[in-house]
Amino acid sequence: MYMQTFTHKILTISQLDADVVLVAIGRRPYTAGLGLENIGLETDNRGRIVIDQEYRTKIPHIRVIGDVTFGPMLAHKAEEEAVAVIEYITKNYGHVNYGAIPSVMYTQPEVAWVGQNEAELKEAGVKYKIGSFPFSANSRAKTNADSDGMVKFLADAETDRILGIHIVGPNAGEMIAEGVLALEYGASSEDVARTSHAHPTLAEAFKEAAMATHGKAIHY
Repeated sequence: MYMQTFTHKILTISQLDADVVLVAIGRRPYTAGLGLENIGLETDNRGRIVIDQEYRTKIPHIRVIGDVTFGPMLAHKAEEEAVAVIEYITKNYGHVNYGAIPSVMYTQPEVAWVGQNEAELKEAGVKYKIGSFPFSANSRAKTNADSDGMVKFLADAETDRILGIHIVGPNAGEMIAEGVLALEYGASSEDVARTSHAHPTLAEAFKEAAMATHGKAIHY
């Protein structure tokens, strides 16, 4: 198998020996063959079932959540939508904060993120500051001999409110939960920076990245 790598507009070709090749080109909603057309349910050009803000289809008593409709195809996103639908049915209100739904790539190293990225902030014209901290400067990661990666914070340049958190490294999928909580409650990077994190833990890198948004990381 040959792998092409682009680096500074220079094409390099290298050979990589492998037993299996995973081709990940995205997923589509699995709605074909369900007989949706028999009851008049609408789908868009990607096969997603069309719903309103309360997850109702054009047939009011049929509500739809999860992978067959809009949004990221994530089990935990569908779980939040299920709770919201039950609330709409029983209480006439419900809510899912799609801006605080985490994503995780279970690779080696793991990759996890929540909130906005730099490209989105630039497109929106939002001024932001960055704080990052490498796992190579984290004692637990070095002890575990697994110190590749980093934690990165994106915070509003004026209010310091956290806008996005991105993690590449060991246990990223577990660590991102703290970031979700921070976004859900509108925390600032200083709020995280002033929160005690046990030593020695990978989570200290999270705290130090928050401190780095103010140029005050201790160990890097």
